[in-house]
Amino acid sequence: MRQGAIAAGVVTATVLMLPGAAWAHGVGGSSETVGGFVWLGTKHMLAGWDHLLFVGGVLLVAGGIRRAAKLISLFALGHSITLFTATVADWHVNPVLVDIVVALSLVFVGVVGLRGRPKNWTWFAAAVLAFGLVHGLGLATRLQDVGLPSDGLIPRVLAFNLGVEVGQLIAAVAMLMIGDVLRHYLPRLRDVRLSHGALIAAGVVAAAVLAITSGPDALRPVQAAADPASSCEVRNRTETFPAGGGHPVKDFFEPGEVVPATSFGHVIGDGYVIVTYRPDLPAEQLAQVRALVTDSTAGRVVGGAAPDQAEAVKAVHAYRTIACDAVDVDAVRGFTREWFADPRSKVGE
Repeated sequence: MRQGAIAAGVVTATVLMLPGAAWAHGVGGSSETVGGFVWLGTKHMLAGWDHLLFVGGVLLVAGGIRRAAKLISLFALGHSITLFTATVADWHVNPVLVDIVVALSLVFVGVVGLRGRPKNWTWFAAAVLAFGLVHGLGLATRLQDVGLPSDGLIPRVLAFNLGVEVGQLIAAVAMLMIGDVLRHYLPRLRDVRLSHGALIAAGVVAAAVLAITSGPDALRPVQAAADPASSCEVRNRTETFPAGGGHPVKDFFEPGEVVPATSFGHVIGDGYVIVTYRPDLPAEQLAQVRALVTDSTAGRVVGGAAPDQAEAVKAVHAYRTIACDAVDVDAVRGFTREWFADPRSKVGE
């Protein structure tokens, strides 16, 4: 009973700590070094409430540390397989749909807990492994959004996965400690049905919010990567921006936000790259553009929506423009790197 009480505290404590903005498997930031990708994976896992709730639910159903360790190891194996394979093979899956399935995995483990521990653990172990494979696809889609260099890809993916496991271990230990404390002050946590119900509620709400807020993106089919040769054109710059402003208050402006055109006109003379995009881009493509602009290693880049723009994404500097009919962050990133290697870009430094 002690393990069940602690596990109930773990699940309930994690529900209470849900960060409102940390929807399934968001990976923030970027890095160029292998060590940086370890930290990126750790940071992601510490914010990955959906992942941690599933681990807490498995612990709750297992009822004992030894069985839970075996089940969670299967889960880790599953997400490691698909994280590595999908990222290295450059699979493109619908991240919204993956996130909905991840949310529903919480409902699954909560329902199993309410029905009682399985008499035959084989089918439950297979389900945990299957959900691990899905969670790994979620990790892969977000890691791809960060932008990975072509050189040293495999070591960076392995480093990110190592960081995920480190973060999972840190969070699990922290939840156990918090849960053990809470069960002393909140006697109702000893009733594991409360935690199973909390898991079900969290999964249903998360899946519903994702489906409603994503709209048609939830059912958008898999899209292949764009062909750089046919989607992008580099030419002399013809775009103009009004002068008279100061530096933008931030680097990236979301769809619907007012883009400070005069500020963009100011910084292009300082050697900046300005990225503009169509505001109706699918959520996963918008995330790629956002990650490109806000990447601290990208250099002096600012970006915002351009409602009248025909191309999906466009980047300009003082002399040249790259215009892409489909979002191709690798092509845009190469364009910016080439510019910042040009001595003429140093004028504003």
